[in-house]
Amino acid sequence: MAEVAAERVRWGVLATGGIAAAFTADLVDLPDAEVVAVASRTEESAKAFADRFGIPRAYGDWSALAQDEDVDVVYVATPHSAHRAAAGLCLEAGRNVLCEKAFTLNAREAEELVALAQERGSFLMEAMWMYCNPLIRRLKELVDDGAIGEVRTIQADFGLSGPFPPTHRLRDPAQGGGALLDLGVYPVSFAHLLLGEPSEVVARAVLSDESVDLQTGMLLSWESGALASLHCSLVGGTSTSASVTGSQGRIDIPYGFFHADRFVLHRDGRDPQEFTAADATRASLKHEAIEVMRCLRAGETESPLVPLNGTLAVMRTLDSVRKHIGVTYPGEA
Repeated sequence: MAEVAAERVRWGVLATGGIAAAFTADLVDLPDAEVVAVASRTEESAKAFADRFGIPRAYGDWSALAQDEDVDVVYVATPHSAHRAAAGLCLEAGRNVLCEKAFTLNAREAEELVALAQERGSFLMEAMWMYCNPLIRRLKELVDDGAIGEVRTIQADFGLSGPFPPTHRLRDPAQGGGALLDLGVYPVSFAHLLLGEPSEVVARAVLSDESVDLQTGMLLSWESGALASLHCSLVGGTSTSASVTGSQGRIDIPYGFFHADRFVLHRDGRDPQEFTAADATRASLKHEAIEVMRCLRAGETESPLVPLNGTLAVMRTLDSVRKHIGVTYPGEA
């Protein structure tokens, strides 16, 4: 991995959609980050994005950004159907990569990216911002330290009310459409964060006319006896809440568990204890950017907060869910 200057990390942004804009807006507010280039499939889109955020270089194709040696790390923000191609292009060129979630369409593609990063000695991380959220990190510490005893159950949901027309990317199989990869990745990742990879996966779904999942219910189980009941939906706005119940207590995140600013610890025989974020950055993507830059300066090729083996495990679980509900994407066997 190429040495990264201590003062500023130079970012390239690949894609110009909503999540790319949100991430870039947070990046430009970080004093030790500099966005030096952006790429899109069209030069017009790249230039408009560059003008919006004051980015000096705009490319009308991905390969030009991948070959830009002034870029320390590329943030890949395409739809997940293009993650394998976009991140792979950057890794092949020797760039470090932060890639949006779902990391890829399937575990096979994820394994290919991880192998490529390891071969090149480049940094690679899934942009699972939830894992970098200070409050979620505190919740995990409490669970790992036995604050609620042995974990028995996890519940989490993420649903949007829609409606999304058939032409929307969320209903397009060619773009990895459906609730699971866009929304369900969060409840699944939350369960993985606390319990690791499950030993068994069961799932049921309602599919659209395009054969993507409109809503999916999942039941994950572990050899410890723990269970996770998870749900994602494109047809109903849910509370986006989460709860972790243990043998000696419970932790509740009442709303927005994937960008939590508050949770409540309930312990048997004690008054509830509320934990809140130190600042108003619940919806901020800056924490994952800070972690990437810390890793690059330390010469680390993966993050201990978002380890690659954890990303691969999540992709295997998502594959298992899709097998149960009968969803496949173009080009998959």
